[in-house]
Amino acid sequence: DVAADLPAKRVVDLPVELDDDMGRGIREAERELARKLLERFDRAKGGKLGRELTDESIIRMISAQELEESNAQSGTNVFTMVRRIGQAKAGLAADYAAQLAHSVGKVVFFAKHIDVMDRAEALFAERGLKTVAIRGDQTATFRQTQIDAFNQDPGVSIAVCSLTAAGVGVNLQAASDVVLAELSWTDAEQTQAIDRVHRIGQEEPVTAWRIVAAQTIDAKIAELIDRKAGLAGRALDGAEARPDDADSVQLEAIMHVLRTAIN
Repeated sequence: DVAADLPAKRVVDLPVELDDDMGRGIREAERELARKLLERFDRAKGGKLGRELTDESIIRMISAQELEESNAQSGTNVFTMVRRIGQAKAGLAADYAAQLAHSVGKVVFFAKHIDVMDRAEALFAERGLKTVAIRGDQTATFRQTQIDAFNQDPGVSIAVCSLTAAGVGVNLQAASDVVLAELSWTDAEQTQAIDRVHRIGQEEPVTAWRIVAAQTIDAKIAELIDRKAGLAGRALDGAEARPDDADSVQLEAIMHVLRTAIN
């Protein structure tokens, strides 16, 4: 019933090329991770495990080990790569949001990391755009003043929001355009962000512009999020889930890096 009262919603991917030094460093980091995973695979394949397990089982085992290590320590891993991609996309995403603000009106800009939000706010200030911010360290009272200013002050062009801090309980329906500067690890987090705009009272179709770094793991993560969103929809319809449906996007992204290196 609620969905029937809401306007249309769409998610549009905007591929961007990271062709500067940072982009080249990111691609080299991906190659480094692939080499590390491939070395582990070759050792396992040539040992006892190679006689006992299928290649796919070894890939899953090595990827799960890598994910566990990534959660416990720094260095080149899937989390540090994704953060670096977010930093590299920050200026491009902010530039697109600024163009939208000048052409269509108010925009909500979502990012995961503080440094990406900081860079975006600096660019918006350079372009003469007034902003508000919704971050995790704000009091409830101050946050509400930011929300009210965005929704009620025609001079405020962009709300710069943390994906985690502004995911729920925030109404930003004065805008109908959302820029997702960094990808979430789950479709639920992405949907919650978009639904700050796509909610009861919204009269315009909502477009979420998802900034995706082409030729990097970013593109695979976007694909995995969308696939799992489809699986979630089918699960609600009672469809039977496959055994790998429960795998996290993080694990599947690492498995993708290893499979690509093997092939």
